[in-house]
Amino acid sequence: MANLFAIKANILHFPNATTNPETEYQYFENGVMVVESDKIKALGHEQDILPHFHGIEVIDASGKLLVPGFIDTHLHFPQTEMIASYGEQLLEWLENYTFPTERKFENVEYSRFIASKFMNQLWSNGTTTALAYSTVHACSAEALFEKADTHNMLMITGKTCMDRHCPDWLQDTAETAENETRALIDKWHNKGRLKYAITPRFAPTSTTEQLQRLGRIVQDHSDVFIQTHLSENKDEIEWVKSLYPECIDYLHVYEQFGLVNERTVFGHCIHLEDHTWERLGELQSIIAFCPRSNLFLGSGLFEIAKAEQYKVPVTLASDVGAGDSFSMLRTQGEAYKVCQLQHIKLHPFKGLYMMTQGSAHALSLDDSIGNLNVGSHADFTLLDPKFNELSDLRMSSRTNTPDDTLFALSMLSDERTIAGTWIAGKPVYQGTNSGV
Repeated sequence: MANLFAIKANILHFPNATTNPETEYQYFENGVMVVESDKIKALGHEQDILPHFHGIEVIDASGKLLVPGFIDTHLHFPQTEMIASYGEQLLEWLENYTFPTERKFENVEYSRFIASKFMNQLWSNGTTTALAYSTVHACSAEALFEKADTHNMLMITGKTCMDRHCPDWLQDTAETAENETRALIDKWHNKGRLKYAITPRFAPTSTTEQLQRLGRIVQDHSDVFIQTHLSENKDEIEWVKSLYPECIDYLHVYEQFGLVNERTVFGHCIHLEDHTWERLGELQSIIAFCPRSNLFLGSGLFEIAKAEQYKVPVTLASDVGAGDSFSMLRTQGEAYKVCQLQHIKLHPFKGLYMMTQGSAHALSLDDSIGNLNVGSHADFTLLDPKFNELSDLRMSSRTNTPDDTLFALSMLSDERTIAGTWIAGKPVYQGTNSGV
């Protein structure tokens, strides 16, 4: 018999793709969502929904805010343990912290150990889908796929490919990158809710031959994702120019190998020229805006106005471990500050959109995730706006609109904000303040 239950809460989501999330949202005060098995069965006001479901189990989360599960479009699962490492910018940070840590993932059991920790951090922060990097070791991607599959979670990942400009003990080859990537795609891509992402770390760490081989895989598997980095750091950009002097820009390096399309997700994209912005808009490649990481490593400020000008899809991402928190709510808060420094106001609904329906639409997955539409997978998170004394005071001091509540949580939240997280209709995290 299918699992059937309802949950009562204030409910907020974006049912459709939009360029105006500030006005095109759906909000049910004292609403009800019905879940049947792993899908959403009904959504609306209590008086319109519950009379049709006599005797159903009802979870009463009145006063809490129910939103779609968050989608984190760029983070590194092996860097979970090295989060908050001191004192470097990008290239030195990779050399001194990242590469030594990633070496540990040649061990299968260690990969599984960190995969479990990583998932717990996602769920306790309300994240239900991630576009995550593994290491060069195929077993690290396997560990993440295994853990996600156990919980029917939509996870997008892939083995990182890099065959130069990194320690010998962390390199693959062009041939092994192709063979292992193809084998992982055959085993995991579209198994249940799992998706594969071809993952060259970034242009400097892949030879021309490796990028050519990865491009051929894209030709053979047109529905896989591609994830990599683009124009994060000025020293990195100069390095790429020296390696590929024949290319008109950093983007062109990837494009010449067939690695740029509407399923490519580029992390950062901070230092771009107008012609690069224009090309990204033409191709509808996706940008993962990583404000916490960009500030932590001193990389620069993402120009969201340029993305809007050239109609480039923008999603929000934590970029753990250069990003110093798994919280997408707090990541939204940092995005607001980055925009403030450029005299732009990031509306709280726009921030939420970029990590729910906006991300899902950019990834062409909005028939399944990113919203609370009937028929979508029941991936959702329950937020407690009064999770501690300060938030209680803040929320009790005025009449709270949903956008005001969301903005306050983007500045104040921590793990106590998350009352619960559900994936495919089943709870994967229950907070201490859940009351459910």
